[in-house]
Amino acid sequence: MTATTPTPEATSVVAPRRGAPAPRRGGGRSTSRNLAGWVFVSPMLLILGLFLVLPIVMAAWVSISDWGGRGSPFASTVGFVGGENYQKLLTGGGLAQKDFATSLRNNAYYVLLVVPLQTALSLGLAVLVNRRALRGRGFFRTAFYFPSVTSSVAITVVFLFLFTASGAVNRVLAWVGIHGPNWVNDPRGVIHIVLGVFGVDSPPPALQSAPLLGLPWWQWIAGPSVSMCVFIFMAIFTTSGTFMLLFIAALQNISGEIDEAAQVDGANGRQRLFRVTIPMLRPTIFTVVTLGLIGTWQVFDQIYTGTQGGPAKTTLTPAFLSYQTSFISQNWGQGAAIAFILFAIIVALTVLQRFALRERGVPRRKRFTKGDAA
Repeated sequence: MTATTPTPEATSVVAPRRGAPAPRRGGGRSTSRNLAGWVFVSPMLLILGLFLVLPIVMAAWVSISDWGGRGSPFASTVGFVGGENYQKLLTGGGLAQKDFATSLRNNAYYVLLVVPLQTALSLGLAVLVNRRALRGRGFFRTAFYFPSVTSSVAITVVFLFLFTASGAVNRVLAWVGIHGPNWVNDPRGVIHIVLGVFGVDSPPPALQSAPLLGLPWWQWIAGPSVSMCVFIFMAIFTTSGTFMLLFIAALQNISGEIDEAAQVDGANGRQRLFRVTIPMLRPTIFTVVTLGLIGTWQVFDQIYTGTQGGPAKTTLTPAFLSYQTSFISQNWGQGAAIAFILFAIIVALTVLQRFALRERGVPRRKRFTKGDAA
């Protein structure tokens, strides 16, 4: 029996030489695929850069310059002022700071009331029209969604007509013996009105100081004005239908077997809603609250059409103040600075909301996986 040894020629063919580069398999095909991908996405990148990135960069430059609205903001005659526009809004102590603080207060009450109420109402409507026993579900879904597709300007005009001193709302209140206020022209804060019932008509000494943005504590706790309450009703009325559709889609993704299993375990209707259905709607609730936060902090068209910030600036919002400062007062630097502060507020609140609604005890990779599409 003899052992066979490979010849030197066969060894040189099978084993590559030491130090030689490894052969690339499919390298040309991968390069062509990457190139084709960039060609396909290049139109969208060009559009985003032209209509999103470039305006943001231009607005950021305007917020730290003294551009007066004429010519190019990048012209050599436009000066750099640093954070002066931001300083006037946050610590300037003048009318600009007071107006900005007033707009933040008004918008904060608007957000605090609209976001939770519209979320709860849209969820309730979705649960109602998702019941199989309900007849005419299509009609009710269309009826509830109809205000969302109507022009906001038209709805604002209708609401102003309904809430005038001699409007339909006050006539209905008069039937039950209530003398309604002059809704649209009443600048009184709701909390001030309640305190007035108990004889507190003037600020106590502890609430006369103004350490936050130059606005006294007494004004911060005034609550939404009666006029702002009209816009709060209108926002809830017009947006609940849209969010109702999101909740309906999420409810239809929940298997009926889960509800049946809860019934077998002895859960009643309320327990199934609060302990089974709503926890499974957490991703949709996060989406609805996030969209609500962004939309309510950007409220503009209703204010522009309705009251122009009045009465007594109690419906003034940062978005409308930014427009007013830029286009009316021609102070483009401060107007852009207001917009960027508003952007920072929205981002901060969104991050805070995501932290508050996170799923505790669940690994990060498994969060928001089942209902993210909703």
